[in-house]
Amino acid sequence: MSFRSATAVGYVEDVSPGSGALPPRAWYPTSDAASLSLNGSWRFRLSPTADAEDDTFAAPGYDAGGWAEVSVPGHWVLQGHGAPIYTNHLYPFPVDPPRVPTENPTGDHLRFFDLPADWDPADGGTVLRFDGVESCARVWLNGTGIGEFKGSRLPHEFAVGHLLRPAGNVLAVRVHQWSAGSYLEDQDQWWLPGIFRDVTLLHRPAGGVRDFFVHASYDHVGGAGTLRVDSEVPGRVTVPELGVDVATGEPVTVPVEAWTAETPRLYDGVLATEGERVPLRIGFRTVGLADGLIKVNGRPVLFKGVNRHEWHPRTGRALDLETMRADVLLMKRHNINAVRTSHYPPHPAFLDLCDEYGLWVIDECDLETHGFTEQAWRDNPVDDDRWTPALLDRAARTVERDKNHPSVVIWSLGNEAGTGRGLTAMAEWIHGRDASRLVHYEGDIDCRDTDVYSRMYADHGEVERIGRKLDGGTRRRRQLPFILCEYGHAMGNGPGGLADYQRIFESYDRLQGGFVWEWIDHGVEDERYGYAYGGDFGEELHDGNFVCDGLVFPDREPSPGLVEYKKVIEPVRFEGDGAGGTVRVTNRYDFADLSALDFEWSYQVGGESVASGSLAVPALAAGESAEVKLPERPVAAGSGETRWTVRAVLAADTGWGPRGHVVAWGQFPVSGRQSPSFVASAGPVVSGDGSISLGPAVFDARSGALRSIGSVAVTGLRLDVWRATTDNDDGAAWRSDIRYGALWRKFGLHRMRHRLDAVEPSAGALTVRTRVAPAAWEFGLGTVYRWSTDGSRLRLTVSVTPDGDWTVPLPRLGVRLGLAAADRVRWFGGGPGEAYPDTRAASAVGRWQSTVDEMQTPYLRPQENGARADVRWAELGGLRVEGDPEFWFTARRWTTEELDAAAHRSDLTPGDTVWVNLDHGQHGIGSQSCGPGVLPQYRLHAKPAEFSFVFSDIG
Repeated sequence: MSFRSATAVGYVEDVSPGSGALPPRAWYPTSDAASLSLNGSWRFRLSPTADAEDDTFAAPGYDAGGWAEVSVPGHWVLQGHGAPIYTNHLYPFPVDPPRVPTENPTGDHLRFFDLPADWDPADGGTVLRFDGVESCARVWLNGTGIGEFKGSRLPHEFAVGHLLRPAGNVLAVRVHQWSAGSYLEDQDQWWLPGIFRDVTLLHRPAGGVRDFFVHASYDHVGGAGTLRVDSEVPGRVTVPELGVDVATGEPVTVPVEAWTAETPRLYDGVLATEGERVPLRIGFRTVGLADGLIKVNGRPVLFKGVNRHEWHPRTGRALDLETMRADVLLMKRHNINAVRTSHYPPHPAFLDLCDEYGLWVIDECDLETHGFTEQAWRDNPVDDDRWTPALLDRAARTVERDKNHPSVVIWSLGNEAGTGRGLTAMAEWIHGRDASRLVHYEGDIDCRDTDVYSRMYADHGEVERIGRKLDGGTRRRRQLPFILCEYGHAMGNGPGGLADYQRIFESYDRLQGGFVWEWIDHGVEDERYGYAYGGDFGEELHDGNFVCDGLVFPDREPSPGLVEYKKVIEPVRFEGDGAGGTVRVTNRYDFADLSALDFEWSYQVGGESVASGSLAVPALAAGESAEVKLPERPVAAGSGETRWTVRAVLAADTGWGPRGHVVAWGQFPVSGRQSPSFVASAGPVVSGDGSISLGPAVFDARSGALRSIGSVAVTGLRLDVWRATTDNDDGAAWRSDIRYGALWRKFGLHRMRHRLDAVEPSAGALTVRTRVAPAAWEFGLGTVYRWSTDGSRLRLTVSVTPDGDWTVPLPRLGVRLGLAAADRVRWFGGGPGEAYPDTRAASAVGRWQSTVDEMQTPYLRPQENGARADVRWAELGGLRVEGDPEFWFTARRWTTEELDAAAHRSDLTPGDTVWVNLDHGQHGIGSQSCGPGVLPQYRLHAKPAEFSFVFSDIG
């Protein structure tokens, strides 16, 4: 005998997309028809299984007074009910499609509402719209079931006019965390159940607008646009600015200004049917393949893009309009021109903002089945005909919702879902429905179904081979353009190598750019850690901080990676000969001329600006260059190295940036730096108290350790080769190239021993000889510290000679020392932010000041950070340090070992000592947390080196 629950839950494991929903249609934000937002506070009950409770809660009169409350849009696990789960690709439940666990957290939601006084349910119809529910929902209105659906990031509408009452309406929604649909949504993000997008009641007047398709093409030869609006309900289309007044379905051609991401020209129009008026925002543009390239309005485009998951540290994927606007404004201000909506369609309002401000969009379907890779893609839904209706439903809901956005230039079938017949069916349907855009899918390696050859994390060498068409593959693929749909994995410190990628992109027409992974760190605001990541909620399976891999931190503060990317992709290129007095200006835009920009120059002596002014640059068309004469060099007081800085800034306020916002810049040396002058004088004096005096310095006579320089106490000065490994140092387990972070630990570079060989006072110097080496291994670094003085200052010359077989590069090479009571920091060198050998494009040479605390970069998992490049001198804690040659400079209130041991920011406790690193060299960063490692030219190989520092007490 068997027993079954009385609660019907078969739909949860049904592979179909659901039942009862209306056909998908175009989304529009407003019309003159009435609407009622049902967002707000909802009653909520959480059950441990799908069938733990019956359906009686949906009936009018049910007493939910004892239930909790949650905010909608929202996720219940971020509101105190259960906990979030993060996995990159592993399904957090047994893989047995379409079955899901019995333990299936289920949230019952109730919303009570009255209709506005002027809302007549009998006049036309009413539609109930859900813009996003994860992962499966069943819906009742006033006790009547109206349907169920899957497709978490997609809209679903239901006809409910016949069920409405003027007052006392009860909307009941049962949401299941796991469903058959979960197998299609394994998208490298937090698993967050709930009603996380808007819920809206839409009045549908008789003769109102239903679906419509705005076709607005542009003829780049004649400068004319052709508009045709196909509407399911006949009506008229008016565009007053263009003098357009035509019936739906009727084309009209008029002179227009084209829409591009650089010049996002929109025309306001209206679609009017018998019962409704819908505002239109029309952008005229044409997308196509020509000459093997993606062209918009007849010109190739170069994508300087990012992948964007939707994220807010408190509300998860429930974003308000201002958060979305903040994302778009930050992207525009950092020269980003494209977004891939990984790995699902975004909130539809985000695309309105892309239309308005100007961003190219790859609009990706809500699909990823990455977890099936663990079983060699066996039973993958995209190659199982039972699932094809669900796949086609997801494709249709994506395309129909977003088809009227000029910003959307490419449809993407999804991400990391293997290959199969279902994907082919999706591509065929999309091509048939919308021939005006291209189709993308990275997993289609032979481009059988797609229009673009796409890869993720291909290394620089492979990308160059693709650019040169030496990559092989099918004949069709070789004739298609190439994009890196993911590259530059921005996890922790990095990504490195962006400038090298960009040089390759710009060298070969076939390479049409890429999309950095990704926009934002998905840290969850948490009182324990500041921000939590995978594993912090007791998950059985998780992928740690792999969810923290964005160009902005969870609070949307830009990371150094975003600042670097802005510089790398800036749309104006400056090349020059500072001494010769000319600069070559190149317009790297694809469409816009330079008329929207002003140009400025400044002249620096010793890192300080002594003169500045405006620079006359012609309004170059896209792709054009010009040689521009710089003014006569100012006659400046003072001495030191000199350089020009040239900037391109916004000439006037725009929708995304204020007048004066810096778009691009370049620096050009005129005269070089002179090495610090130093003439040694007196030698060391050995005292009877166990110390040695040398000018302003005091040393320990036995160990040769420096104790003080004048009034400044110094501790622990010695050679340092270790850094707290970055996420990119440690690398991803699946990478086939060498992961140096693991090898550094294997070879003990984090636990180097310092053997004292000799302390040698002589007539002109104090020499301390040591050998620095790890336990268990025979290789090491012979290290000689030679100290001298000119009477008031102290010079240290460090000579390093490797011995033995060094098979790995060094993390860093320099000296570390401790200072007390240091806070304010001044330096002349690269800034204002951090830089490393392959992330230094945005480092501008000048005089900068900060504090020790402000010099830290708050990566969610603490790691090496905060280095400043090309430092000539630095001042902190009463000490001035000059380097010969320039050096890398870092200061922090904890040791490298403490930084290395920390898992969260909250693990770091400031100590009484400020630890300073003065580095002759740093190993590069790379992007091996998911992509390629450090390029050879940025590796810090163990080889003989000599470098010097001059210390002064400025107390």
